[in-house]
Amino acid sequence: MLKKHSKFFETLVLLFDLVTLSCSWMLAYYLRFYFPVIPVSKGIPPFLTYLTLLVIMLPLWYIVFKAFGLYRPRRISSKIAEVMDIAKGTTVAILILISLTFFVRKYEFSRLTFLYFWIICVVTLCIERVCFRELLRFIRKRGYNLRHALIVGTSKLGVDVTDKIHHHPELGIKIRGFLSDDKTEIGNELEGFMVLDTCSNIRSVVINQKIDMVLITLPLSAHERLKRILEDIGDEMISIMLIPDLIELATLRGGIGEFEGIPIISLRDTPLYGWNLVFKRVADVVMSIALLLAVSPLMLIISVLVKATSKGPVFYSQERMGLDGKIFSMLKFRTMEIQAEKQTGPVWTSKSDSRRTPIGAFLRKTSVDELPQFFNVLKGDMSIVGPRPEREFFIQQFRNKIPKYMLRHKMKAGITGWAQISGWRGNTSLEKRIEYDLYYIENWSLRFDVEIMWLTIWRGLINKHAY
Repeated sequence: MLKKHSKFFETLVLLFDLVTLSCSWMLAYYLRFYFPVIPVSKGIPPFLTYLTLLVIMLPLWYIVFKAFGLYRPRRISSKIAEVMDIAKGTTVAILILISLTFFVRKYEFSRLTFLYFWIICVVTLCIERVCFRELLRFIRKRGYNLRHALIVGTSKLGVDVTDKIHHHPELGIKIRGFLSDDKTEIGNELEGFMVLDTCSNIRSVVINQKIDMVLITLPLSAHERLKRILEDIGDEMISIMLIPDLIELATLRGGIGEFEGIPIISLRDTPLYGWNLVFKRVADVVMSIALLLAVSPLMLIISVLVKATSKGPVFYSQERMGLDGKIFSMLKFRTMEIQAEKQTGPVWTSKSDSRRTPIGAFLRKTSVDELPQFFNVLKGDMSIVGPRPEREFFIQQFRNKIPKYMLRHKMKAGITGWAQISGWRGNTSLEKRIEYDLYYIENWSLRFDVEIMWLTIWRGLINKHAY
């Protein structure tokens, strides 16, 4: 019955895709030849000629989308992942289509039409898939198209997985109960679901409870029993998923990848790779140039005031630790007297610090002493948003006292950051600061960066802990 439902929805999605593809191709034709951005010099080609290309196009898209897994069940999958697969699949299919039409010497198809089609196709297919998934979620919330799941393992991981599934009814996964290694747990209730039996009786539970899906959430110490559990399930036609409890070992941006068909679990990584790195760098450069141009009159005024109120240079350069532990020279407007740390050594600034220049206290309070750091951003040592860099002298102390302190250096240091706009700057809790820095790295996105920059204007420029 489950297979029939799966095939039915696969066929339904396929039909929606084929209709969307056909409409996108026809729309691309009309946009090119009846609303031309570039004038049509050779006359409007027959619509039928373009329409016949659908004979090749439709099966081609089905084959490519099938290869990208776009017709398999995606209950536990994000919308973003599906959108990315659609974009990649469409790009591959259209490149193949263009290659095939190259050999059709009798007629030359418009390249601009293909470009229109690619853009329209990606957008409309994504909209169509999102609408279809929302329809499925609507149906599943009302008790239709459900899959019945069994959780193997009663550890914290099993409870967490159950809780997440239970709070997402749109997935269409109904938890039947747990299996445990401990006989004394049978009959107990976890998250509102019963412990039905022991793992050794998994096959009988699967049959009696009409289970469609088994989620194995055993602790690392119990993984040697995985082979026995799979043997006990035998050839029952159910989905089996292993959820490893490596979460406690994953310290930063953990994930699952693949190399030549071999799954690789990443326990620690940085979000800045590939296009993420390019987009963040471009945003940093563009915004830094714009901001430096905008505040250049203010920086000129500050430079004059710094020079007029105290002896010494306008700018102050201090060594800080950045990405991957690399040391760089961070620029600031000078707010302290020359050789301020000659007697004291490296210390943090206090609320009534006598070493500050006449204008230094104001510059630090309003954070405008940080403006020269936009030159560090242009140079590539810093980013506009990221964990605030610290001096190596203090870092050697902090890393021995605060767990995971050094992980903040997996992201480029920033002028502003999530910890700073949340109030954790200056003489505040270092533990909370690290917690917020790591949260930023774990959840990084360009949208998050924009949010932090916007909040910096309202929360980050003037702060009671900045002195």
